[in-house]
Amino acid sequence: MNSTRIALLAMLLPIAAEADISVFACEPEWAALATEIGGAKVTTYSATNALQDPHYIQARPSLIAKLRTADLVICSGADLEIGWLPMLLQKANNWTVMPGSSGFLEASSMVERVDATANVDRASGDIHPMGNPHVQTNPHNIAAIAIVLADRMRELDVANAAIYAAGLAEFQSRWAAAILQRESRASGLKGKQVITHHKSWVYLERWLGLVEVANLEEIPGLPPTAGHLGRLVARFENGGADVIIRSPYQDDRASEWLAERTGITAIVLPLTVGGTDEATDLFQLFDDIIERLLGATL
Repeated sequence: MNSTRIALLAMLLPIAAEADISVFACEPEWAALATEIGGAKVTTYSATNALQDPHYIQARPSLIAKLRTADLVICSGADLEIGWLPMLLQKANNWTVMPGSSGFLEASSMVERVDATANVDRASGDIHPMGNPHVQTNPHNIAAIAIVLADRMRELDVANAAIYAAGLAEFQSRWAAAILQRESRASGLKGKQVITHHKSWVYLERWLGLVEVANLEEIPGLPPTAGHLGRLVARFENGGADVIIRSPYQDDRASEWLAERTGITAIVLPLTVGGTDEATDLFQLFDDIIERLLGATL
């Protein structure tokens, strides 16, 4: 082997060792999870942020460019991104990350989805025939999805498979301990009755034993109406609910209006990483959710 070929190999080997995966996440929680598992071996980009409604975003050229160079796409699915993701995939023309390929992962399909409906009439509002897509609000779902995500990373980047396996094991160990601590801390929340702006919290409610008694949206995805809010005042002015919950991207006027007339505390809960100043990563996301609920109800 001549010196020129040796020099070329020496240049190529470090590049192979440093090869990583480019992850395009539809929501911040999946970008955060990919980073937890892959560390420096992955680069992540989230198409949405915590102050945006993931149902409705623009298929911007910058998103198309990111998707065109992605190795792995992970989205909540269950039609959460139906209004913009298909267009992005079509325009990006990256066949390695199309649904059905190893480069595409629908996170919600990895866990049990609830609230599926056979009614697909859009006049009924923001409905999801395949089930509620907001699976990230239960940390046990995060743990299950992490296993599948790590498997997919190992499949796509065999050279760094051991790193992804170790990253998953380290994350799962810390995550399981954190879940136990959170469940102990949140035990007093069981049975608390909540009014939510949108049906974003069904998985959180099942995890913590919260009871959803009403929604501010009479029709899912449409702004609360004066008539519906008036009926909620009549229903709850003498009790029957412990807290009103909204996400950071939802208008606060309806929840504050109802709070003023019923005396029920209205709070903001981060629906994903970055939703509040405290929710800086997946661990802090759930810590902040629980602390805010405890502060409002106990």
